[in-house]
Amino acid sequence: MSEGQQAPRRSLAEKIDHLFAAIHPAGRGSYSYKEVEAGIRERGGPPMSASYIWQLRTGKRDNPTMKHLEALAGFFGVSPSYFFDEEASRRIDAELSMLATMRDSRVRSVAMRASDLSPETLKLIEGFIERARDLEGLNDGKPSPENRP
Repeated sequence: MSEGQQAPRRSLAEKIDHLFAAIHPAGRGSYSYKEVEAGIRERGGPPMSASYIWQLRTGKRDNPTMKHLEALAGFFGVSPSYFFDEEASRRIDAELSMLATMRDSRVRSVAMRASDLSPETLKLIEGFIERARDLEGLNDGKPSPENRP
């Protein structure tokens, strides 16, 4: 995507699917539809069947009430604006990505060990990491920060 272009808008189903993929209990896969249904009910949310949640996630249904979206957002711990505001959605996705990365114990270990280093040393380490990402093709063809205009 070139500068000035915006990312395509994701559908409601894509956003809900992303929440299922990104937010789940530690050490296992995504929540089941029954778990989401029960969690929403326990929080006093509106009635939502597991089947209805599946329909929203798969795009079979795409016009939920505001209360249903607020209940889903509350269950997954995100702002309801995630579903309506593309800027908020991108920001929340970036935060979710960072949290997912921090689940990796090796990444967390590096971050914890770097916490007391000087700003100069942190900048040097950041350069090493960006170079390693470039070498492994993890920067999606984008130049690393130090090589960007």
